[in-house]
Amino acid sequence: MTEPVPSDAPQPAAGRKAEINPPVFFVSAGLILAFALFGALAPETANRVFTTVQALIVADFGWFYIAAVAGFLIFAIFLMFSRYGDVKLGPDDSEPDYSYLSWFAMLFSAGMGIGLIFFGVAEPIQHYASPPVGEGKTIAAAREAMVLTFFHWGLHAWAIYIVVGLALAYFAFRRGLPLTIRSALYPLIGKRIYGPIGHAVDIFAVLGTMFGVATSLGLGVLQVNAGFNHLFGLPTSIPVQLVLIAAITGMATLSVVAGLDKGVKRLSELNIILAGLLLAFVLVTGSTVFLLQAFVQNIGTYLGEVVPRTFRLYAYEPNPWLGNWTLFYWGWWIAWSPFVGMFIARISRGRTIREFIGGVLLVPTLFTFLWMTVFGNTAIALDMAGTAAIADTVANNLPVALFETLEQLPFATIVSGIATLLIITFFVTSADSGALVIDMITSGAAENPPVWQRVFWAVSAGAVGAVLLVAGGLQALQTAAIASALPFAMVMVFICYGLLRALQTEGQEAMDLSAAGSDPIAERPLSWQQRLATITRFHDKREVAAFLTDTASPALDAVAAQMRDSGLLPTLVQDENQVELRIPHGERGEFRYGVRARGFRQASFAWAASRKANEQERLHYRAVAHSSEGEPAHDVTGLSDEQLINDLLNRYARFRHARRMT
Repeated sequence: MTEPVPSDAPQPAAGRKAEINPPVFFVSAGLILAFALFGALAPETANRVFTTVQALIVADFGWFYIAAVAGFLIFAIFLMFSRYGDVKLGPDDSEPDYSYLSWFAMLFSAGMGIGLIFFGVAEPIQHYASPPVGEGKTIAAAREAMVLTFFHWGLHAWAIYIVVGLALAYFAFRRGLPLTIRSALYPLIGKRIYGPIGHAVDIFAVLGTMFGVATSLGLGVLQVNAGFNHLFGLPTSIPVQLVLIAAITGMATLSVVAGLDKGVKRLSELNIILAGLLLAFVLVTGSTVFLLQAFVQNIGTYLGEVVPRTFRLYAYEPNPWLGNWTLFYWGWWIAWSPFVGMFIARISRGRTIREFIGGVLLVPTLFTFLWMTVFGNTAIALDMAGTAAIADTVANNLPVALFETLEQLPFATIVSGIATLLIITFFVTSADSGALVIDMITSGAAENPPVWQRVFWAVSAGAVGAVLLVAGGLQALQTAAIASALPFAMVMVFICYGLLRALQTEGQEAMDLSAAGSDPIAERPLSWQQRLATITRFHDKREVAAFLTDTASPALDAVAAQMRDSGLLPTLVQDENQVELRIPHGERGEFRYGVRARGFRQASFAWAASRKANEQERLHYRAVAHSSEGEPAHDVTGLSDEQLINDLLNRYARFRHARRMT
């Protein structure tokens, strides 16, 4: 469904030593290589195996997919409306890294991808022509087609992403654990996340992401081939598709080697612009009023049917439609969830859980509904009116659906060319950014692994996509998505439980420290006269800045020096407003303790204040300490260097205890 935009962090030097988590990297790479060789050397056998595996999973585990995805949606809604909704994804005093407008824009970009381009016409027209129950090509079938499409692309898909994204953001930004999937299981298995169980979880995440990305690349190349056939008469065949996969994967690889993160980011922004223009063009040149009416009605019908649809398994009337559509989508979304989850986690630091779930659940979903309505209802309306036999054409060649629809609109050749370009650019950003996410998982959340590692995963994604096409085409792509997601779906159930356990203990550790008498400020308290003076005295910015320079910075520097003597590698980061000590501990995360200046408005009892008065308002400042452990920020103004060091060490001891390092 999505292509997260890669980071703009500088690329490491070419000869840099590999940064990998050996069990995860080598086992994942070995399994993927074995799969690729099997599909390449025995494509007919692979095709039979894929068919058998899909039938087995649909028959024996379809109920589990349906129940799990329903549970993920219920869990997300529960958290949004529960008392946990006020918990921040970061320290209590953290602020969002992005404004609402920027955040919504990035969530909007997360909703775009090859799948949306491929299925925007193909899915509604397929359901209209061949509904799971009843007669096709009727008005009732048209209404049902849009409900089914909304169901597959709506709240359930984004609830899956929310589970993974929320867990990653919470444990990384609030609990200071590494930004990897295994961290979400910490409340359940503790330090064993750094052993075989944690490795297995990350391996499942890598395999799911690889096959999810490969499925998208396979769908993309099918549609690029259809576009070139429509525009230039290029034959539609497996050899042509393999050449296209090689060429476009090569483009993605070149972008990685050249370190063109900013270029890829601009390419992603171009994707959104082109997609928006394409959407607006079809909306304006099509039946605009009808499409807007259909959009509103489709949402209402979807909301009315979402509950019965959620649990429909066709248990009493077995129907192969379930495996070909619903279970394929649930598997695809689950396979993509580490990929998309990491993206939305990285842009959501400082949001509350309620903001996170509300934004992620509603913004991309509404845009997706608009996209599906504009393209799907346009194609259905053209077919019902007899203007074009789109349903009959699509029945024989699914990837050509979009181009058959655009052919009926003005400037068809130009618009089809733009659509093909859009698919190619999505292909490039999918391979590049998908490789980035896999590389982060296999390197143990290293921030800047060597470029060659990402090249390896980008090439692997293209190779797996090519193998799937050779070994069975669209059905093989569907099987890969469904099968690779099964173990990770089970992991996600435990992720939900682990996240709930962690939320239930919010603030409990700080209470336990206080109850045990381990509050360092209480161990060496100020006299009550000193405390009162510190609380009531006005501190201007210069005083607090002097405290940071003369007390906080030397205190943290002294701790850093002692830690270096003990074999640790702390770093001290300082500017005019804050000083922060960072202590990396590899897979177990990074401890951070900082002190910063914060300004506060003074209480005012005037009935009204002029704008000029507000601009000249005098602020009082405090020195506020915070750490990576997620406890509330606390005032340390006026503490001595020894008291500040005790406060730091208390938090650091808590960090080590929580990770079973002591």
